[in-house]
Amino acid sequence: MAERYDAVVVGAGHNGLVTAGYLAKAGLRTLVLERRDRAGGLLATEEVAPSVRAPVGADGVGGLRAAVVRDLGLDSRGFRLFEPDVVAFAPSADGPGLTLWRDPARTASELRRDGEAFLAFDRKVRWLASFLARVQAIEPPDLASASPADAVKGLTLLNALRHLGGQQVRETLRVLPMSVADLVSEGVEDEALRGALGARGIRYSAMGPRSAGTALNFLWDSAAGRGAVGRTAFARGGPDALVEALVAAARGYGANLRFGVDVAGIRTRRSAVEGVALANGEEVDARIVASSADPKQTLLRLLDPAELGPTLGWRADHIRMAGVVAKVTLVLDDLPTFGGVDDERLRGRIVIAPSLDEVERAFDDSKYGRISDHPYLEATIPTLWSPSLAPEGKHVITALFQYAPRHLRDAEWDVAARDRVADATVRTLAAYAPGLEERIVARHVVTPEDLEREYGLTGGHPMHGEHALDQVFAWRPLLGHARHRLAGIRGLYLCGAGAHPGGGVTGGPGRNAAKAILADARRARLRAARRLARGTTAQGD
Repeated sequence: MAERYDAVVVGAGHNGLVTAGYLAKAGLRTLVLERRDRAGGLLATEEVAPSVRAPVGADGVGGLRAAVVRDLGLDSRGFRLFEPDVVAFAPSADGPGLTLWRDPARTASELRRDGEAFLAFDRKVRWLASFLARVQAIEPPDLASASPADAVKGLTLLNALRHLGGQQVRETLRVLPMSVADLVSEGVEDEALRGALGARGIRYSAMGPRSAGTALNFLWDSAAGRGAVGRTAFARGGPDALVEALVAAARGYGANLRFGVDVAGIRTRRSAVEGVALANGEEVDARIVASSADPKQTLLRLLDPAELGPTLGWRADHIRMAGVVAKVTLVLDDLPTFGGVDDERLRGRIVIAPSLDEVERAFDDSKYGRISDHPYLEATIPTLWSPSLAPEGKHVITALFQYAPRHLRDAEWDVAARDRVADATVRTLAAYAPGLEERIVARHVVTPEDLEREYGLTGGHPMHGEHALDQVFAWRPLLGHARHRLAGIRGLYLCGAGAHPGGGVTGGPGRNAAKAILADARRARLRAARRLARGTTAQGD
């Protein structure tokens, strides 16, 4: 006999755990099913050398919603946030480099010629991003079949725009479709500053800084008052600490978690969810299934094609998910030196994006299926704030490598391709940190193929789909399916990064999906109560 739950969450990545925590806290009997042997997804910390652990996927948690931390009591479950004063450091091969601080005035004071221009640009980014913060927080309207409630949401957004003022409204509408290169170049003149700022507009994206719509990505990441430099924050003890807190919260509220369990399909009947079928032949009954898998996995692998239909299947198949990033981890026998700067400046992100033109050239390689010879890198040294990751004296550098296309032209992701990524990473870093090569004792590479095979990410895309003008807000993942409710199937929800408000370690999709599920459950209870009341009245008559 099948087990029965109120809700099943597919996948124990951070968004799946957030959804499970909220549902269990609301009293729903909740089960989380995870294919891998541990929770966390891309927040995994792995052993990359004997006695050395490192975050091999995501390492920063600066986007984590404060509401998620508060609502699920993560602070009381061991989660501690470390937010350094430095947001990013952009080293220079022939100078002291450029430091972006949390305090805009401190950043401006160190700029040679762009200080006032930077402050003006930072103010502009903050008010532009404040509108997008409102967009991220609401459930998108159903533009394909609008209701009175959708009209209210539209009015809410229009009201938020109106509060910006007429000139700022026009500027917002002008800026959003722009390239991040154009946006940043309008604000500041220094090429190194433009590169360090503009790189956030293309991070994880199969686009270059001159691609239309990358200004939206830059501003989306700047929401919630992060300003022009963004936000850098880490979990003390590594990203596993956040995963452990989320697992503790879900279990503390009563959710059950099972690992090493592969969900083979989502069972439906008459356009309503019945539960899930597992690869081992078991079945679990539930009227609610929330999938934190990416949209293609959910729609094309887990759903019956007859239930999906050919049109929706075709649309789902054309969601863009071309992964272009790899992750390289270097184990060192000493702390590297970048231009002689102090350790404080190395505690945030180390950004290797000397200019927008150089980042664009790195993107050019990926357009033709080639690994970038001169990549854009975003590195961190997690042992500076989590020394327990490695034995005393050893350090770890983790570097996001962009661009490394999932599908290489005339090549496969074999040992040679992995070595090319690692070699290019070392060569690029060593240009700014002399002697780095001699300090390396181990290397570890996660390729886009690994992201697809090991973590179930279609195309190896960490964001569960390209974040672009046509795949954001009411179009994420698809027009008519952007309110976390999927395929017109009652009880089926998307709670992963492929849903609004998108990817990154935010917990936003998981929280928003849980709110949608609980709102639907309340409406269902009200309808049932009305039917019962009508039946009682009829019997009385």
